[in-house]
This record gives sequence, C-alpha cells and structure tokens, in this order.
Amino acid sequence: MKIYNYKDLSEQKIKELCLRQQEDDRSIAETVQEIISQVKARGDLALFDYAKAFDKVALQKIFLDKQELDNLSQSIPVEAKKAIDQAYQNIRKFHAAQINPEEIIETMPGVNCWREARPIERVGLYIPGGTAVLPSTFLMLAIPAMLAGCKEIIVCSPPQSDGKTNCYLAYCAKLLGIDKIFLAGGAQAIAAMAYGSESIPKTDKIFGPGNRYVTTAKQAIQSSTLTAIDMPAGPSEVLVLADESANPAFLAADLLAQAEHGTDSQSILVCTDPDIIRKTIEEINLQLDALPRKDIAAKAIENSYTLLVSSVEEGMKFSNLYAPEHLIIATEKYKALVPLILNAGSVFLGNLTPESAGDYASGTNHTLPTSGFARSYSGVSVDSFVKKITFQHISPQGLRNIGPTVETLAAAEGLQAHQNAISIRLKN
Repeated sequence: MKIYNYKDLSEQKIKELCLRQQEDDRSIAETVQEIISQVKARGDLALFDYAKAFDKVALQKIFLDKQELDNLSQSIPVEAKKAIDQAYQNIRKFHAAQINPEEIIETMPGVNCWREARPIERVGLYIPGGTAVLPSTFLMLAIPAMLAGCKEIIVCSPPQSDGKTNCYLAYCAKLLGIDKIFLAGGAQAIAAMAYGSESIPKTDKIFGPGNRYVTTAKQAIQSSTLTAIDMPAGPSEVLVLADESANPAFLAADLLAQAEHGTDSQSILVCTDPDIIRKTIEEINLQLDALPRKDIAAKAIENSYTLLVSSVEEGMKFSNLYAPEHLIIATEKYKALVPLILNAGSVFLGNLTPESAGDYASGTNHTLPTSGFARSYSGVSVDSFVKKITFQHISPQGLRNIGPTVETLAAAEGLQAHQNAISIRLKN
C-alpha cells in the first residue's frame, strides 16, 4: 500500500485520491450498450447466448421454479441455515422499524395535508454471482421489498456451471417465499428487467450491487427507460479512520475483508499514528497469505493506500471528501466523531464493530452508494421500495382562509385559470 502524509498533499492530489478507477469506462459503456441492444431486440435468445459466452453454461431454460428451488435448498449445511435464519430475523427487525405512518398536518385552519406510502408494484432484484455468490444480498434486498408490500419481486442471478443456483440462494428464496429465480447475470440481467423478455417481466425499479458492467447498465437504462434504479452501486470500498487506540490486526482484517470483494475494490486506512500504519501493513502481509482469495485481495490492496493525518478530525475531513461506502471509526473516541460524519453509506463505530457485521447480520442494509455517491444517495431501505404520495383536503373554512393567498399568487404569475379555480369556489 502507498503511504501519504496529508500535510504534504496539494488540493489537486487530494481530489485525485478521492477518485475511483475509471480508465476503461468508455469501453465498458460501449460493451454494455451492445448488450442492452441485443437483449432489447432478441429477448430470451440473447440471454441464452450471453449465459454461454460469459457464464460458460448452455441453459435449457431461463429460470428455476419453486420445486427446483426447494430441492436445491435441501442441501444447505445446518450451520449455514441457522446463520441465514438469524440474519433474516435481524435484518427484518431493523427494517420493520422504518414503517411509520405520517401525521396529518393542519397547515392552517381547515387545510389538511399528509403523505401516504404506496409500494412500487414490480421490482427487480439483482443478486451478483461471479467470483462470489451473495445470499446476504438476497436478504438485504428482498426483506425491505416484502415489508414495503411490493406485489411482484423479480430475482435475477447468474447461473452456476451446472445451470442452477447454489443451495444458499435457493434456501433464501424458500425463506422469503420467492418462487422463481431467473438465471441471468451482468448487464444482460439489468437489460432484461428494464425492457422485459419472453420470460422476465419488465420491472418498475431495479436494485442490487454489481461490477462496473452492472453499474453502467443501471445508469444507462435509467436515462433511457421508465425503469428507475436504487443507486449507482459499483466496486466496493472501505475507509478506516484509526488512532493510537486501534488494533493493527483488526485494521488489517477489515481492509482485507473489503479487498477480497474484487480487484477493483478499494481499502483505505486514514490514521493519526505512523506506528499503527506500519504494524497494520505488516499484519496485512501476514493475513493475506492465509486467504483463499489472496490474489484478488492482493491486487486490490496494491491499488489502495494509507494516509497519515495529524488528528482524527483532520481524518474525518478527508473521509467526508472521499464519501466512502463503508466507514469504520476504529478509535475509542468514536462518539465525538459521529456529529462530524457528513458523507458515508454505512458507519461502523468502535474497535469491535467490523464491516462484516453489517454485511451479513447486524440488521442494517449492505446495499450502499459507492464511488462518492454517498454525498447524495442513501443505502437501500424500506423507503427505497415505496413512493410517497401527498394528499390534501380543504374544508369551507379552509377555502376561505387559503383562497385569497392563492388568488394573489396566481394573479402575480399571470395564471388566470389558476386564480379562477379558487374564485369560482369562493363565490359558491
């Protein structure tokens, strides 16, 4: 990992450190546009072709039904089943607390205004496959969708080499009451959920993380269809802010946990103590050798860096500029730093709170904004799966109270019909 000293950095260099890898975005965009065009024109046939080209499997059909999922789920190990059950309960409990009806507000006598939530009717969930299959993502997306009351939940995930899905996703589907998983991955899955195919219904909003092809596809369909997306969630990232109270072994484990996601992941250590930085890098080298995904993690660490700062407050200033997906506050002084956090997807406080807890089972959602989008996006929640519709009702007293104000403003804007809509009622 490269080591920088914050006080030696120019404003331009700081901006560069906050950028994510983007060197091949143009070629990715061109590839994604071709995939979208093919799926839009050829539907299921394109999905079969891409499964053969990208997933190296000749599919016989594009989905697994309830019976097939039930059969696959039988092979899940007992301990894994218990862990998924516990994660399900925690995630459901946290997200259920987000459902709160809003009050009716009387803005002036006789004028009542309020909002009511309505579920998005048909949502698409993308569950990544590739180098790691993520049952945790299935739970993170499907649970709030169910709590929101979405009528139809479409699930896409890349097929395995046997043309199936794994027992973990199958068990999640059974637990969640989802009867079908479509075997489509990458940009082609996003295109299918955006435009629809013979088998996959068109959805109203698409959710789920993925690589840069998936992210680029989501951004492309949002600008060209009526299908919305949750956020531009690309390669994963973590920023760890630490001081002298941090444990270097813990820091190394947290940085490597992020690095093993993919070679384009980014793990950043911002620290006030040069000795902690040195010991953490030593720990990274020790722990790296024991990882099954060593090559992936090593490449990500090579593209990551550490930053020496004079204080945790200075470190937080940089963190807010970077706007990390995951922010770990590895210090005993974390309570004082909470009010300073402006931009972050999800925050992990103290030396005993690893990002892994939020990734799997603490209850918070792990589908989060990356690439600096934490400046303007929130992570997935129940709110992501609903629309908020405003209502108002005006009584005779309310019309008399508000009428003159509306008439005056409408006249000032030169909108006579707007003024008349009030005046004709006041005359009656």
